[in-house]
Amino acid sequence: MDLDNAFKINKKTWNDRVAIHAQSDFYNLDAFKKGGSSLNRFELEALGDVSGKTLLHLQCHFGQDTLSFSRLGARCTGVDFSENAVDFAQNLNKELALDASFVCCNVLDTSNYLSQTFDIVFTSYGTIGWLPDLQPWAQMIAQRLKPGGMFYIVDFHPIAWMFDYTVSPPVMRYGYDQKQAIYEEYKGSYAVPQANLESKEYGWNHSLSSLINALIGAGLSIKSIEEHPQSPYNVFPSLEHTDSGMYQMPNSLYPLLFSIKATKKY
Repeated sequence: MDLDNAFKINKKTWNDRVAIHAQSDFYNLDAFKKGGSSLNRFELEALGDVSGKTLLHLQCHFGQDTLSFSRLGARCTGVDFSENAVDFAQNLNKELALDASFVCCNVLDTSNYLSQTFDIVFTSYGTIGWLPDLQPWAQMIAQRLKPGGMFYIVDFHPIAWMFDYTVSPPVMRYGYDQKQAIYEEYKGSYAVPQANLESKEYGWNHSLSSLINALIGAGLSIKSIEEHPQSPYNVFPSLEHTDSGMYQMPNSLYPLLFSIKATKKY
């Protein structure tokens, strides 16, 4: 398929979302500007004390997580392919008097724009599904990590992406490790379902084995793999709010999230 066209369509959707997302309750920008953090317990517990460390945040949208890590003392660089998102992130960084930097490029091309290596490479919550092939992505991560550096991903479980959520109730329609692109058109976005916004997007569903093998093939050492029944985000239909403040399926038949920690060998 024409991947350049698919990326172009995806970029337009993400460019169109920035202004709407920045005003949404989902992102709660007012609270963030007053000192709130957008980070969740999974990444906070996995990465620990980031003070003084260099951190590369892949597919950062308009930079809230990047800037949250910056507030914790990390020296952060965020990457995103949306010009509108990067512009917003840079302005937000300036407004908050933080020291993060942002690069606008397709995440697969990161090494064409950055030569620095980092203590931590991080990505989270709805990222790898935008990529057709995880092998060049994993190779880029290995290139950008320092020896001994840590890569951490927490993302939605591939089982959750097997369902078509444009119909109600959702129907299991897609493969667990689907090589063909999934194309969808719908109104609104995950952050503002009622928004007057036409979302058009191409995505790919990657199994955990394909992800793990891509990281191993790039020379990284897998330290942990976890599957989590609860998500901090209410982005799938019929989720139940739990006492922990997270969301889960009513019957918890499958995990909503997975997380992987990997390191680059010395």
